[in-house]
Amino acid sequence: MQTLIENVNIVNPFEEIKTRQNVLIEDNLIKEISSTKIKADNVIDGEDNYLLSGFIDCHTHIFAKGFHKEENMANPLGLHFYNAVPHSLQTINAGVTTIRDCGSADLSFKLAQQRKLFTAPKIHLSITPLVMTGGHFDLLLPSGWDMEIIYPGFPKGRCDGIEEVLKKTREVKRAGADFIKVMASGGVLTTNTSPEFAQFNKKELKTIVCEAKANDMKVSAHCHSLKGMNNCIDAGFSSIEHGTFIDKKTAKRMVENDVSLVPTLLVHQFLYKNGFPAWDSYADEKTEKLKEIVKVHKENIQVAYEQGVNILMGTDSGVIPHGHNLEELVHLTDIGMSADEAIAAGTVKAAEFLGFNNLGLVRENYVADLVLVNSNPLEDVSILSNNENILKVVQDGCVVK
Repeated sequence: MQTLIENVNIVNPFEEIKTRQNVLIEDNLIKEISSTKIKADNVIDGEDNYLLSGFIDCHTHIFAKGFHKEENMANPLGLHFYNAVPHSLQTINAGVTTIRDCGSADLSFKLAQQRKLFTAPKIHLSITPLVMTGGHFDLLLPSGWDMEIIYPGFPKGRCDGIEEVLKKTREVKRAGADFIKVMASGGVLTTNTSPEFAQFNKKELKTIVCEAKANDMKVSAHCHSLKGMNNCIDAGFSSIEHGTFIDKKTAKRMVENDVSLVPTLLVHQFLYKNGFPAWDSYADEKTEKLKEIVKVHKENIQVAYEQGVNILMGTDSGVIPHGHNLEELVHLTDIGMSADEAIAAGTVKAAEFLGFNNLGLVRENYVADLVLVNSNPLEDVSILSNNENILKVVQDGCVVK
């Protein structure tokens, strides 16, 4: 199948904009890009708008709707899956064609997307994060009720000690994970944990990495804690998510050890501005922890950027409502990144991190994941944060918006 998008201006990070171009798509690939006329049966008039690669959100939770324990208790399990349908459409409509899910989605979502059962971003799965007893996302409450969602094919994440973390890594891989996610510090959403404290010890972390690498899998750490980040660097992790308390020395170590950072600046700002539901029993505790994070997060991530850490776009959508994904680009420019750098963090740099060498740019022989927008994002990257400016979205050569 061929589709032609004609009369567009092509935007690739760090390149001159190519004006008045025609882009021929064959099946799921960009076959030809030319300023001269191309013939095709199916033609889309780009109307002199701007064509970019589809974006990659490197930190989402596509099944999640706030991670409210009360809802886990009250809702039928089926809603956990059905939530993914509107969340996926919101994500696509925001211009995101691929996501890296950092916990909650299972193999069923990946298969449903591949079989086109509903409109959804392509997914890179972690299944469920590994958590230590009493750590972030150990959802066994003081009452004795365990709020963790489990079902066949979705293993429980709790584990302690070398033998247990080894087995749990294997269980998560068996369930269909593309990478391993580890809760290496406390967090905002879990009661009785605090973001500044490290979780899991070095032997446990190294065991997880060793087993993952034996299966050619990367390991990612939810980590706010400075000590936790350094433990993960020592263990051989590939990425740090959030990185709230990072300092100059740790940033340099990340560069030296090729560890990427997904700062998720949007989520903390969004929660701080909008708060938690009035019925959330832990809202006050979460808000207090959030205040401490918001004070330092932006400044510390700016330090990491200045030290040359590889920064990728991620939003933590699912903790906050889906569909706001490209607002993260504005936050990335607020720490000093250029529009080119911010767009690259959500396209070609993210694709490279996920192991794709033909994704993230508008080029011949690249995957036809594309976004058509109504003005030049290199002049004002904030236009991408308004979904009304996202005119069309193409995924694997098919128009999905």
